[in-house]
Amino acid sequence: MNNTIKRSLSGLVFLAIMTGGLLWNPVIFALLMVFCIVVMMSEFLTISTGKFLNIPSILSILTGVTLFSSIFLFKGYGFDSGILFASLIPAAAMGASFLYNKEIKSAYTSTGFHYSAILYVALPFALMNFVVFDNSNTFEPKLLLAMFILLWSSDVGAYVFGMTIGQKYGKKLFPSISPKKSWAGFWGGITSTLLAGYIIYYLDFTSISLIHIIAISLIINILGVLGDLVESQFKRNFGVKDSGNIMPGHGGLLDRFDGALLSFPVALAYLKLFALI
Repeated sequence: MNNTIKRSLSGLVFLAIMTGGLLWNPVIFALLMVFCIVVMMSEFLTISTGKFLNIPSILSILTGVTLFSSIFLFKGYGFDSGILFASLIPAAAMGASFLYNKEIKSAYTSTGFHYSAILYVALPFALMNFVVFDNSNTFEPKLLLAMFILLWSSDVGAYVFGMTIGQKYGKKLFPSISPKKSWAGFWGGITSTLLAGYIIYYLDFTSISLIHIIAISLIINILGVLGDLVESQFKRNFGVKDSGNIMPGHGGLLDRFDGALLSFPVALAYLKLFALI
C-alpha cells in the first residue's frame, strides 16, 4: 500500500478514536488517556533504557498512571486534595528498586530516564484534566478537543507545505536534528493553525475570545514544533527512526503526541494566567 494512503487511513482512525474518546464521557476519556500514557512511557523507556519490562520501568509507568488518575479524581469527582500525593508512593518505590538491580552502574545510568518519562510524558497528560473539567467538576471536553484540532492543523499544514514547497525550494528549519523539516513547512503550519483557530472561534466551539484563540494557536504551533524537534533529537541520540509501530505510516504514539507534550502545558498556563478556565 502507498505510504501516503497508509498514513492517511491511519491518521483518520487516530482522529476518530481521539475525537470519540474526548467527547464520549469522562470515564472513556480517562481510559483513553491512561492507555496513551502507558504506551508512550513504554516507548520512551524502551528507547532510552533498552526495555521497559523491569521493576523500575513498571513503577515509573505506574507513577505516571497514578499521577493522571489522582488529578482526574480530584478535578472530576471532587476527591480530597490529599489524593494528589498518591503518585509519590510508586515514585519512591521506583527509587528504592534501583538498590536491587544487579547491574548497579546500568541502573543509575537509566535512573534519569525513568523519572524524566514521568515529567515528559505523564505530567502533560495529567494536566489535561484541568482543561476538561471546570471549577464545578463538570466535564467540558470541547476546549481540549479544540487544542488538539489546532495541533493537528499545525501538523497537516506543515506536512503539506513542507512536501510541496519546502523539499524543493525551502530552507531547512533544523537540519542537524530533522533534515526534512523546512521553514516553508513551519510557516504553512502557522497559517493552518491560525485558520483553524478562526474557524473554532467563528463556530463558537469555545467561549474564548478571538485574541486569546490567536495566542493559544501560536503557542500550540510554535511549542508543538519545538516538541517535535525535541523528540526527534531524543530518537536521533539513540539511533531510532520511530518511537514505535502502533500507527502504520506514523510510528508510535510518542511520535503523534510529541508536540502536545510541550505545547499543552504552556497553553494551560496561558489559560490559567488569563483566567479563561
